[in-house]
Amino acid sequence: MQSSLTEPRGAAPGSGGPPPAVGPPPRRSSGRAWEWSLAALLLLPNLVLLIVFTYRPLLDNIRLSFTDWNISSPIANPVGLANYVEWFGRDDTKVIVRNTLVFTVATVGISMALGLGLALLLDQKLKGRNLVRSVVFAPFVISGAAIGIAFQFVFDPRFGLVNDLLARIGVQSPDFYQQPGWALFMVTFTYIWKNLGYTFVIYLAALQGRRADLDEAAEIDGASAWTRFRRVLMPQLRPTTFFLSITVLLSSVQVFDIINVMTRGGPQGNGTATLVYQVYQETFVNQRAGYGATVATVMFVILLAVTVVQVRFMDRGKQS
Repeated sequence: MQSSLTEPRGAAPGSGGPPPAVGPPPRRSSGRAWEWSLAALLLLPNLVLLIVFTYRPLLDNIRLSFTDWNISSPIANPVGLANYVEWFGRDDTKVIVRNTLVFTVATVGISMALGLGLALLLDQKLKGRNLVRSVVFAPFVISGAAIGIAFQFVFDPRFGLVNDLLARIGVQSPDFYQQPGWALFMVTFTYIWKNLGYTFVIYLAALQGRRADLDEAAEIDGASAWTRFRRVLMPQLRPTTFFLSITVLLSSVQVFDIINVMTRGGPQGNGTATLVYQVYQETFVNQRAGYGATVATVMFVILLAVTVVQVRFMDRGKQS
């Protein structure tokens, strides 16, 4: 009688505890199906936009590269690989590819190096650093066409700012608008000045999010400033550097407004013309949209290959 009073209600006689719960198993499959449905619902609008505005135009461009389509004509006649054979055989192709390579390497390397240097400087507790940060970032949000017009006066060989500064030290200003090498330097410098704020802000954000304890530990161990920069700081900035190398590369290859405003691809024909400027020139000026699509396809393949190499390099860096 006493044992029946002390045992919990619903317990098996003599078990000393409640019986195991009996019921239907949890429906994991239905939960996963709901998660997949929700994910598909959220991703569908973005996928539709990518298909309509990115992948479909890309495929259409590749298709048009095998035709002689005139942008003003509704008919596009297939020509096979004739456009590609012409592009690889033309004399101006080497000049344009060289200009693109020099412009891209210089803008990516110099803007990232200067951006990191400014970020390291303005990450310190300096008086007026917020104002300087705003001044450095401001050119990035200004139109490239407006900056190109302003720098036309800066590099004017007769009354420009550069001419005035060089005259003060007794040096004659180069003719930036007649010499291809100096013209390419001019547009490269202008774009670096415009894009510097972007690399600066990204690196500054990465510096402010780094682990301060690693810096303190390296300083306590007696590591020099260069050793701390190379062994402690740069490994933490590797993902940021990889991100910037891709985004700045893609942005540099697509520069059109500054080149069009300052030099229109000249001087001497193709002194500052790049691949993206050649696409514009062939498509809208020479009325050869099929050939322009060929140049755009070649540029896409080059960028895809460079991006793949960068991703592989980044993966190897993570593994090591």
